[in-house]
Amino acid sequence: MRQTTFLKPAEVTRTWYVVDGAGLTLGRLATEVAAVLHGKHKPTFTPNVDCGDYVIVINADKIVMTGDMEGKKYYNHSQYRGGLRTRSARVMKESYTVEWVELAIHGMLPHNRLGDQQRKHLFVYKGAEHPHAAQKPVALEIKG
Repeated sequence: MRQTTFLKPAEVTRTWYVVDGAGLTLGRLATEVAAVLHGKHKPTFTPNVDCGDYVIVINADKIVMTGDMEGKKYYNHSQYRGGLRTRSARVMKESYTVEWVELAIHGMLPHNRLGDQQRKHLFVYKGAEHPHAAQKPVALEIKG
């Protein structure tokens, strides 16, 4: 009889991946990266343990978005009266590229303490340079 093996936090081995976002669609990139951050690509996936890997996204300014760039809105509220801020996807892509990509990926992770841990394993950079060369990241291919 087979038994399900549950991974313990001390047994987790993490890999660093680097994703080149040049020419990729935002949604397809976000789903693949979220799966790697969550650990669903591993055979030892355990839903209640942070068993995901680290992901570095470079060339975030070259990621494309299909669809209505003016119709998609991002909302943020300061919790003060009249503090609702609305930005279109075009404004987010031009002025807040890193936050734009992070929001897309963060929305696909769990919204609890486990998701908070997994969000810390994501690094997004506008250009092609990143300071994580010492970790020897492996290229992650995303279809796209």
